[in-house]
Amino acid sequence: MSAIPGYGPRVVDVVFPCLDEAGALPWVLSRLPAGYRAVVADNGSTDGSPRIAADLGATVVSVPQRGFGAAAHAGLEASEAEVVCFCDADGSMDPAELPRVADPVRAGDADLVLGRRRPTGRGAWPPHARLANVALGLMLRRRTGLSLHDLGPMRAARREALLGLGLTDRRFGYPLEMVTRAADDGWRIREVDVGYAPRAEGTKSKVTGTLLGTVRTIRDMRGVLAQ
Repeated sequence: MSAIPGYGPRVVDVVFPCLDEAGALPWVLSRLPAGYRAVVADNGSTDGSPRIAADLGATVVSVPQRGFGAAAHAGLEASEAEVVCFCDADGSMDPAELPRVADPVRAGDADLVLGRRRPTGRGAWPPHARLANVALGLMLRRRTGLSLHDLGPMRAARREALLGLGLTDRRFGYPLEMVTRAADDGWRIREVDVGYAPRAEGTKSKVTGTLLGTVRTIRDMRGVLAQ
């Protein structure tokens, strides 16, 4: 196991799908716990995000194929640690909370842990996005039979097991496909609470922060649930 300068052995890799997050990356990467390495999967940023991430010590992966799932999966493939986390790069989630999702996996108590978002400030979760998440949570419970409430952008699992799921979605359905395939394979899936704040000033939502993004996300996830 390699070491992170100044932090000792690396225990977890953290995949940050990234598209124009220059305003958030300095804070986000500064919040990584000791032993956690950032893998920034850049999906075509034009604001200097890759340079900022590299200057801050992150491993940067260029992902020319557009799509949240394309970036997330490329980051997973580029990771090296036994346990891998995923986290948004827009400052809405605090990487200091990553051990909450990673520790049960590292301890062997769970195979996939999802961070159930709990808003910490006004404006963190627009009403249309919250309603969409409730609807998707209901569909997810019906599909998997598990008591899940959130797709959990902050999540953790073992790298080789994730690659073994054979995930194919490269758009917004990727997080949902991960959960449904894991459930179909009998994985032990848990939820833990994590904070959810308004994204960093100057960053734009690419998923459910806008009405159009919410519509696209629901469309992609309905496709996954129909499989």
